[in-house]
Order: sequence, then C-alpha cells, then structure tokens
Amino acid sequence: GLGAAVAVELGKLGAHVVLTARTQGGLEETDDAIRAAGGSATLLPLDLKEGEQVDAIGPSLYQRFGRLDVLVHAAGVLGKLTPVSHLMPHDWADALAVNLDAALRLIRTCEPLLRQAPAGRAVFVTDERAREPLAYWASYGATKAALERFTQGLAQELAQYEGISVSAVSPSHVVPTPGTIHHKLVTGMDDPKGEHPSYMARAALLLASEPAAKVNGRVTYSQQILKEFGLIEQAGGRGIDSAGSGYSQI
Repeated sequence: GLGAAVAVELGKLGAHVVLTARTQGGLEETDDAIRAAGGSATLLPLDLKEGEQVDAIGPSLYQRFGRLDVLVHAAGVLGKLTPVSHLMPHDWADALAVNLDAALRLIRTCEPLLRQAPAGRAVFVTDERAREPLAYWASYGATKAALERFTQGLAQELAQYEGISVSAVSPSHVVPTPGTIHHKLVTGMDDPKGEHPSYMARAALLLASEPAAKVNGRVTYSQQILKEFGLIEQAGGRGIDSAGSGYSQI
C-alpha cells in the first residue's frame, strides 16, 4: 500500500521508521522491504479505530526517541459504496474513525514531538473524491474533504514554529492496492492505468523535506508536486490534465 511505499523510501534515506498497522503480517512484510533497502524499523501493531491505542503513540515515541521528524498518515477506509440513505452508522463511523478522527488523535499525541524536531513534518494522504464528488462515495469523500480543511487549518496554527509544515497529497491516478482492486477502480496491481505507489512515496518525501515555506499548507497531487519541483519531466492525471478544485487550489 501507500504507507508501505513511503516507509521504504524513508528507510532508504536512513530514517528509522516506526510502522503501524492492524496486522503483524503486513508490518513484517514492510519491515523486510525496509531492511532490504538498508533501513531499520520499529513495528507497532494497532488499530487506528481504537483511539486509546493511538493516544499512546506519542508517549511511547517520546520515551524511546525524544522527537518525531516526520508523521505520515496514509491509512484510509473506502467504506461501503452505497446511497447515503443506505449507509449504516457503523460503516460511517469506521470511515470517520480512520480517515479523520485518527488524524486528530495522531496530531494530539505527536505534535509535541514534531515541535522537538529541527523541521517536523506531517503529511496526510487525501484523495480526488474530496474535490470531485461522486455518487455512492459520500462517506469517503466527506472525510477526505474534511481532512484537507483540517490540514490547512493545522498548517496555519503551526506556522509559528520555525521549520514545521503540514501538507496533504493525493494520487494523480488511482493507485493499485487491494482496496482499489476490490472496488474495481483498477483491474489489478499491474493495471497500466494505475499510478505506481512510488509517485506517492516520492511526493510525500518531497513534502517532508522541502523548506516549510514552500510546502506548508499545500494540498496537492503526486505528479503535480513532483513536476513542479523538477523531480519528473513527464506528468499526467489530476493536478496536470485537470487542475482540481476547492482546497487543492488554496
């Protein structure tokens, strides 16, 4: 998935990566990839829907590391693609818990650690559905739209701290993952219409490393930001072929 791709890229650069996921198997697979790339990781199995588990992340990281350089929230729940009137409250609650509530709890527990870093960064993964509404995607789109406004409000609050930045990035094309394959957004992991996870990984890395003045508050697309900063020559999809709307243009 996207989180694993970002983690591997950070590991390649020498960062010690703290991985969170619900399943031990997924964590170990990503850990193997990070170590194969020359990096190191700490595995932290937890469910982002369990708020008390998320709240404990900050104290745990402080006790071991004293600071946090980069926070990436890449987990997402598509939820049930169904008419709004058919949405079950527990499905709505799941989407809110992972896509939005977890972002709040992560910031509440990790912001002090980001301020301890020389240039703390928070990067959130968003989606086109935040800016391009589509029938049956109301719960996912609503949570991602709220996440983008959350990102920009938080960015203004933290601008007072030198070097810190908060941003969000969306794929320019659908990224093949088990979830997007399940919902038939792509035909498989090798669908040529899909965007390789490396684009999102590189975009997140860019947002985590460029001067805060250039990226704080940005809500952008993967290929758009990579082309803007000269990391790729050819680009396409959202942010390139279509400019997007709403928060992505602020």
